[in-house]
Amino acid sequence: MEFSLNIILFLALHLLPEVKSSMVNLNNNGYDGIVIAINPSVPEDEKLIQNIKEMVTDASTYLFQATKRRVFFRNVHILVPITWKSKSEYLMPKQESYDQADVIIANPSLKYADDPYTLQYGQCGDKGQYIHFTPNFLLTNNLSAYGPRGRVFAHEWAHLRWGVFDEYNVDRPFYSSTKNTIEATRCSTQITGRKVVFRECKGGSCITRPCRWDSQTGLYEAKCTFIPDKSQLAKESIMFMQNLDSVTEFCTANTHNTEAPNLQNKMCNHRSTWDVIMDSEDFQNASSMAGTNPPPHPIFSLLRAKQRVVCLVLDKSGSMDSEDRLLRMNQAAALYLIQIIERESLVGMVTFESTAKIQNNLTKITDDDTYQKITANLPQVAGGGTSICSGLKAGFQAITYSNQNTSGSEIVLLTDGEDNGIHSCFEEVKQSGAIIHTIALGPSAAKELEILSSMTGGYRFYANKDINGLIDAFSRISSRSGSISQQALQLESKALNITGRKWINGTVPVDSTIGNDTFFVVTWTVQKPEIIIQDPKGKKYNTSDFKEDKLNRRSARLRIPGVAETGTWTYSLRSNHPNSQLITVTMTTRAKSPTTLPIIATAHMSQNTARYPSPLIVYARVSQGFLPVLGINVTAIIETEDGHQVTLELWDNGAGADTVKNDGVYSRYFTDYHGNGRYSLKVHAQARQNTARLSLRQQQNKALYIPGYVEDGKIILNSPRSEVKDDLAQVEVEAFSRLTSGGSFTVSKAPPSGDQHHDFPPGKIVDLEAKFNGDYIQLSWTAPGYVLDKGRAERYIIRISESFLDLQKDFDNATLMNTSLLIPKEAGSTENFEFKPEPFKIENGTNFNIAIQAIYQGNLTSKVSNIAQVTKFIPPQEPSIPALGTNTAISLAIFVLAVILPIF
Repeated sequence: MEFSLNIILFLALHLLPEVKSSMVNLNNNGYDGIVIAINPSVPEDEKLIQNIKEMVTDASTYLFQATKRRVFFRNVHILVPITWKSKSEYLMPKQESYDQADVIIANPSLKYADDPYTLQYGQCGDKGQYIHFTPNFLLTNNLSAYGPRGRVFAHEWAHLRWGVFDEYNVDRPFYSSTKNTIEATRCSTQITGRKVVFRECKGGSCITRPCRWDSQTGLYEAKCTFIPDKSQLAKESIMFMQNLDSVTEFCTANTHNTEAPNLQNKMCNHRSTWDVIMDSEDFQNASSMAGTNPPPHPIFSLLRAKQRVVCLVLDKSGSMDSEDRLLRMNQAAALYLIQIIERESLVGMVTFESTAKIQNNLTKITDDDTYQKITANLPQVAGGGTSICSGLKAGFQAITYSNQNTSGSEIVLLTDGEDNGIHSCFEEVKQSGAIIHTIALGPSAAKELEILSSMTGGYRFYANKDINGLIDAFSRISSRSGSISQQALQLESKALNITGRKWINGTVPVDSTIGNDTFFVVTWTVQKPEIIIQDPKGKKYNTSDFKEDKLNRRSARLRIPGVAETGTWTYSLRSNHPNSQLITVTMTTRAKSPTTLPIIATAHMSQNTARYPSPLIVYARVSQGFLPVLGINVTAIIETEDGHQVTLELWDNGAGADTVKNDGVYSRYFTDYHGNGRYSLKVHAQARQNTARLSLRQQQNKALYIPGYVEDGKIILNSPRSEVKDDLAQVEVEAFSRLTSGGSFTVSKAPPSGDQHHDFPPGKIVDLEAKFNGDYIQLSWTAPGYVLDKGRAERYIIRISESFLDLQKDFDNATLMNTSLLIPKEAGSTENFEFKPEPFKIENGTNFNIAIQAIYQGNLTSKVSNIAQVTKFIPPQEPSIPALGTNTAISLAIFVLAVILPIF
């Protein structure tokens, strides 16, 4: 009975849909396992630790009351970097790492960009990636601008844990309500203040004037700024202005502003933040605690990151003898040891079949020769059964034999075989504190492998037949310390099936942020090809310059001396064998220097497991530091167990699966299932010359900076922040190329064929915009597909109403517009449509609400789009100045780094 319960427990853990390996769990109303990690570049500062503790403690009490006594913070780990001095109170980390932390403390990529924010790009209710606080935010007094730090943390925790969104909008700061009043974009509508335009500011005082209406929009002029009253009565909402003393609650269904053009309404279909929070996994079994006492204070543990310890645990069982698996494993493992693993790391190796053998105890990688001590023992002969637990236990022994602790160490487990006894060491693995990365090679690898990764916070990979899958997997297992300059970056990974004696050419751009420790590796299946590499200045490297390892057969390597030249590198390969053979080329490098932030790409699926017909989303984030890289080509390659490949172009257009336009997160729905089992994900991000740009604007999903308050009838300003002008908000990025593995995911209940498109409707339109042109209304939106965001829909249904609520609640009975001449375009295209809103009478102040559905084959209908609002406005002869008070417009445009995006 105990065995069955353990299996159920571990399978339940395995089937959780989380992708990021957060260790947080909720037990008896208290959150355990929260990790707050400090970047290695942050100087040691005891005050920083103290302020983190105070922030979390205050947030715990505030959140406890805001959730009606449901949740608080119980156990929190603060992970300090290895660059800080060792102290007796610092404990050894287990699976905690900077790479997987819930909160990171790191310097911003832009000076003075200290807004706390959450990296959050999933759908409504999806967990975010991490919260980012800067040291400056934690060490300086920001009380007047952001409110108490504990309240800020509570605001960001709601983003991170419960997947709710902000209720303000710096790009659409006000709107015309159904009551024909100009309302601030906020929740609740009871927040009061004063709206002004600042003419001149010196010190803490400004000359102001009241805001005027804009004759083009019918709203207020762009420079209109809202200054909230310091004293308020409204209790809502934490996702709008948590800094106001009166605000202690989230907006509920009774207080939620469904009309506000904010991200919460767009992403969550006009539901309140509290409704979304109550539907979260955390709150399914978290009832209110009895009594009136405050929650207990959090318990803090200080952990110090350790030197990297990695042990390779490699399968050499009999099944590894087929399809050149042993050879391909050795080629990829050698590449990992030579090109990927960071210098000064401790590395060991174990091989296993029915039994296991320690081939190398831990060896410090100090120079080009030390890796040979390990690669010399890569297995050359396959045979025997498969005992994964024997391999893992030997891996633990190799680590402890060298006086290292398994806690916080990493194991890279590669196997192709089935093993019915793998469950027998689950508990030992869990107790070890080790992080286990699993690589499933071929379709028969043990189905429970991913449980090992899930329970320990490791990566999971699947590799099929060619060597590139293995190389991509190993290349992804880089440093988790937060020191980006240490990480190896993959620039090229290509498999070429060459028939006959002919040349195959390729190019790889090397940008100015990289070039240190650069390698070209070529592998082949039959005969060594002829190789020519040429750098941007014309220097050539030939076949004779490539080093061929005696033990690592069918593989040749070239290390570029010094720093690789910036510019376009070319390679040419010619097979000298008359028959067809598979040739692969791989290029890796590192940052040019420790002070240079390279462009990096990361990728993952929205879930680790999927049950057909649920769609998945592919996510790829491309950034330099914390700044998003825009305008590039990002392609996902998804491969099934039988070798079938699907290629998807990912978009950063704010439509379909993409949450926010131009945030450097590229995404797309994945629906092309081809049978059950493991699928692998690889992403290629590349930019041609003069196409990519770096966005210097602030992140989304952040605590709102307040420019000042109205107190005793006077405007008291906070210190103004530095701005990035619109014409300087983006800088060009040179040509570059990055490849990264997004790991693997598992599919069940899928039909064997790839023809399942009829099970998915067209995607929901989320960026519908409307404006008046004379007596006509002009609409624009991004076209969905006939399958979510793929292909072309059959037709559109457009309905209009003077009542926002009627359209929202009863779309099918709203007035239907004639769309017979509107032919849908290909998904991702911009649609435009103009119509006269007959039979409505159009007068000054007439307000219309419009929504769309996309249709395919009659029975497949998209969800109703966002509701676009448009008001007929005839400007008066003289500019009018509306009364001040509750119905006030908010514009933070002159105080924040706004991204001019339509998001509602």
